[in-house]
Order: sequence, then structure tokens, then C-alpha cells
Amino acid sequence: MQEDERHTAFLTRYYGTGCIVINEVDMPAELTIGQLAKDAGVHIETIRYYERRNLLGPTSRLPSGYRLYNCEAQRRLRFIKNAQTLGFTLHEIAELLNLRVSSTARCGDVQRKAGAKLKQVEAKVSDLQALARALQVLIRTCRAGQPTDACPILQSLEEQRRGRDGNRKEKS
Repeated sequence: MQEDERHTAFLTRYYGTGCIVINEVDMPAELTIGQLAKDAGVHIETIRYYERRNLLGPTSRLPSGYRLYNCEAQRRLRFIKNAQTLGFTLHEIAELLNLRVSSTARCGDVQRKAGAKLKQVEAKVSDLQALARALQVLIRTCRAGQPTDACPILQSLEEQRRGRDGNRKEKS
């Protein structure tokens, strides 16, 4: 066996710094929950929470009750964290994980879920841009030397606004 064949590298998206190459050769066969948490950069309670949500599970347990996790659990945890970085909810991640192991699922199924998430993200971006424009208008109307009882920003926050449904609602 050539040295290259013994090293299985995974390219994972890590937001902000590009990609990280993770070598499985450097990983022990089984990890405790603490080792897995440290490897993934999460708290032990996060792993336990994922277990309760049936997103992750230990491979085995020691007689002492310690949970042990294999490389598949590490990959699954990376999958969960990377999917969260892309904005997927835990429910959506569970659906993606089910597609990942389904023999009948196709890439198009995953593509549809990613497309739906993209539409949600684009809607949020649009809402945030509208919020930024509203704040810019308020900031332009403010005259820094005025007393706060004449501050247009504070006055605006006290006004009634129309909700998306067109009905007036009180801002608190």
C-alpha cells in the first residue's frame, strides 16, 4: 500500500479561513466524549444534546459507562457543525443526515433542500438590508447637539408601526 492510500483526507468548509484538510491517520480509532468535543471545538453538553436529538450517538461504551466514538461520529459531528455554519437548523440537518445514508436519496434531493435554505437566507439578507436603510435614515435625521427629548431616533422607537400584515402594532 502506498503512503497516499493510507491517508484519507477530508476537505471541510470552515467559514472565515477557507478549508481545512483533516487526516484520519492522525485520529485515534475511538474517542471519549471529551476527546470528541475537543476535536470538534464544542462542549460535551453539545454532543449530549445531539445524542438526545438522535443526530449523533456513541459507537460503544466502556464498562465504566464512558461513551466511545469512532471516525464516523467525528465526520457526522463535522457535518452537523458545517451545516449549522451554512444556516441549517438541527431539524434540517437531521433531514440531510437521513438523505446522506438513504440508499434511495439522490443529490437532487439535497440540492432542493439547499435551494430552499438559500431562499431563506436571501430573504433574511433582504430584511437586513431594509433594516440598514431604515437605520441610515434615522441616523441622518439625528442632530447630535439636540437634547434627547427631541431625538428623532428615540421618538421613532416610540411610534406605532405597521406590521407586515398591514395592521398597526405598538413597538415596545
